[in-house]
Amino acid sequence: MKAYALLLAAFAGAAALASAAAAVRSFDEVAEGPIGGTWSAEPTTLKAAAGRGPFVELSLHRGRGSHTSTNQHPVALADLKGLTADQMAGDGTTVAFSLERDAGRLAFEGTFRRGEGAGHFTFTPRPEFVAAMRGLGYADLDDEKLYSMAVLDVSRDFVRELDQLGYSRLSLDQLLSLKIHGAEPAFIREMKGLGYEHLAVDDLVSLRIHGATPEFVRELQSLGYRHLTAEELVSLRIHGATPEFVREMQSLGRGRPTAEDLVSLRIHGATPEFVRQVKDLGYDHLGSEELVSMRIHGVSPEFIKELKGLGYDHVSVEDLVSMRIHGVSPEFVRDLKALGYSGVSVDELVSMRIHGVTTDFIRRVQGRNGKDVTVDRLVSMRIHGQEPR
Repeated sequence: MKAYALLLAAFAGAAALASAAAAVRSFDEVAEGPIGGTWSAEPTTLKAAAGRGPFVELSLHRGRGSHTSTNQHPVALADLKGLTADQMAGDGTTVAFSLERDAGRLAFEGTFRRGEGAGHFTFTPRPEFVAAMRGLGYADLDDEKLYSMAVLDVSRDFVRELDQLGYSRLSLDQLLSLKIHGAEPAFIREMKGLGYEHLAVDDLVSLRIHGATPEFVRELQSLGYRHLTAEELVSLRIHGATPEFVREMQSLGRGRPTAEDLVSLRIHGATPEFVRQVKDLGYDHLGSEELVSMRIHGVSPEFIKELKGLGYDHVSVEDLVSMRIHGVSPEFVRDLKALGYSGVSVDELVSMRIHGVTTDFIRRVQGRNGKDVTVDRLVSMRIHGQEPR
């Protein structure tokens, strides 16, 4: 962005801006004068609601050295009093505009060039806001806190609405967090209407961060999930257990898996397509734990098909998993058949692999003792360390 070049030009072109730069202070410094800093702005594709025009991506930077902070967020151009789209599009246009908030006034000076701007700002708190907030239980609001409330537009109405919804005397950090993440009173009312009475502030914020919207909750409730906790809703969102995923699972005869099961299915890749494929192979009505175990241990539809082709039909899920864990591959079974070992049970196959009965070992035994050595004898030889001589 060209904002930094514009900022340098603003430094050189206006003595007032240079004096404002001297007023910038880090958060732990004590200095006279209003809170101030530098700003930069550029257009954004975000559109304001209700025909209020475009947004401007506004960045506010404060402090120096290691004590710095930057706040970047979109602001409706209509809220930047004294700034027009024509001024923003100008070629080196000097501007002065303001952002009026309930907590105070942010005044901006600087320059715009082809949509990108930069300069300095100052913040002036509103005494009437401070008095009103004191009446609401917020008596220790210094200029720094008021600045944060102004930047995020934490207004008296916002605090009063929260108070009416049962969220009284929240900490400033909680107020700011609710505002930052869009857990507004309207969102709280919608969630309350869906049965979520007085959720903790952390839960409200987490729901918003992870996109657990009222619409998401309504869809899940229509599918039979009416009493999920906030934590479960967030977990479903994090792992992509969407209403569409739930509907597909239900259409495959999965009934109504628990939220925990849905998350586990998603984590381990037990997709509706996987369920459909194993169902077509005769594995119907499997529990979520069985499906997850199959996925964890690599019991794929291809593995099942190969075993079926080798005569191992209707093998239980537990045995399929055991075969995969111990390395009983279709190749191993084919090699055994070639050595004359047909119809070996799953338990015998697993035992052979556990005790290291390899096809090379069998060939050496057969070369010494002929082809009539039983599986039990082969396993026993390996257990006791007997090598063919």
